[in-house]
Amino acid sequence: MTVLSKALLAAAAAAGMLASLTLNASAEIVCSGGACWHTHARYDYPPSAGVVIHPDSWHWGAGEHYSWREHEGRGYWRGNRWMEW
Repeated sequence: MTVLSKALLAAAAAAGMLASLTLNASAEIVCSGGACWHTHARYDYPPSAGVVIHPDSWHWGAGEHYSWREHEGRGYWRGNRWMEW
């Protein structure tokens, strides 16, 4: 195997690994009341949570009042309290 063949094979393998990682990555913005946070998994929130799920590219409008309240784990904001389930 020549040096060029090895380099092309290595580049193809790296590109395949990178493509598989980006296909599995997902991010969304979830809002409940006036609080929004990022999530990397799609959960089935309970209906009582009142959450709205947006794509990661979503932005609230000029007249809307939201705030970022990031939190790790599975749950949602209810007022000032993080509700886990």
